[in-house]
Amino acid sequence: MHFTGTYFTDRTDAGRQLATRLGHLRGEPLVVVALPRGGVPVAAEVADALDAPLDICVIRKLGVPSQPELGMGAIGEDGARVINDQVVRMAGASAAQIAEVERTERAELERRAERYRGGRSPADLRGRTVVVVDDGVATGSTARAACEIVRARGAALVVLAVPVAPKDWTVRLGDVADQLVCVATPSPFFAIGEFYEDFTQTEDAEVLRCLSRFAGPPGTDREVTVLADGSRLGGRLTVPDGATGVVVFAHGSGSSRHSPRNRFVAEVLNRAGLATLLFDLLTEAEEPDRQKVFDVALLGGRLAQVTDRLTYERWAVGLPVGYFGASTGAAAALWAAGQDGAQPAAVVSRGGRPDLAGSWLGRVRAPTLLIVGGRDPVVTELNERARERLRCPNELAVVPHATHLFEEPGTLAAAAGLARDWFLRHLAGPSRPAPERS
Repeated sequence: MHFTGTYFTDRTDAGRQLATRLGHLRGEPLVVVALPRGGVPVAAEVADALDAPLDICVIRKLGVPSQPELGMGAIGEDGARVINDQVVRMAGASAAQIAEVERTERAELERRAERYRGGRSPADLRGRTVVVVDDGVATGSTARAACEIVRARGAALVVLAVPVAPKDWTVRLGDVADQLVCVATPSPFFAIGEFYEDFTQTEDAEVLRCLSRFAGPPGTDREVTVLADGSRLGGRLTVPDGATGVVVFAHGSGSSRHSPRNRFVAEVLNRAGLATLLFDLLTEAEEPDRQKVFDVALLGGRLAQVTDRLTYERWAVGLPVGYFGASTGAAAALWAAGQDGAQPAAVVSRGGRPDLAGSWLGRVRAPTLLIVGGRDPVVTELNERARERLRCPNELAVVPHATHLFEEPGTLAAAAGLARDWFLRHLAGPSRPAPERS
């Protein structure tokens, strides 16, 4: 593409144009990661359009001493360090000069990371699609460092997305990203700013404003250990400030609290003001035992015990409880819901096997939503048969084009939206009384 003029009014405009190239990712379990400072307003528009959380990856360019705008490398969080040997040779920079620049930039990196994060931990990227966004690529050193960092943090798929880059950028960076997305690759290319009408330096205040839009209310988000059957089970507890209910997740066979799909659903519920508890139904030692993986009574019994313990937590007193079950976890949720002591306020099953709950289906009293994929006929039929045995208010929702794992674009988001609406509808009733303590 031959350069004929500016392409972007400002970074906000650039972000909106870039978002149109990323629509295929909407509805996927993803996180948008911005490179401060200039990449943050661009990424904010992308995150808005994709309905995704926004985080940062603090990177500092190592500028050539005699020409600071020219990057000879970059450093980043987690000790990431990238050196462009070609630029170093061209500039004639010595090892001592590089070390001095790095010391200065490392101090600034730490200052910015502390200021922007405000003590918050980086987003959990494990198993997610991560979209790394900057306001453009020049030498590519900072983009390379960022991609390496998010990959090391567990990203399943790395997408590098920028408004503008040189024509050969895919050759330079194709080895660190799974997808590269760009609005314009003009030639000739001298500097990112020449393609913006307004390329004013982004200030810290603007970075903080953008991040605050996605921060959500203050609350709890931490790893926990829950006890059931004498076993210590790992969990993840998220409690938004002013939570109106809590949803306990029952994972499917071979899954855990780290399941990207369940974590995606949990985040949708958190943004709606619902607390979530994702916990492992089996210990690490038990996971290889296929008999226990499909032992609905064992799994459901642990879910019921955890629910009982949950009601004694100070923050949870009076909050209605819901169950979200996936695959075989749905059977465990319905088994637990059929017990006299659990009595959740609502149950949602995604791609579940409610038939495995057997005779306990007829004892469930909680309003139950069964979500199935339109392209999952076997599970759909099993859900239809199970529904005939339910005596509680219930509905069957079919997500078009979805297969069993809801991997198709937009299908998981649709299922999460259905679950959110069901829980908001049925967890808004009278509060549970505080449990009596002996």
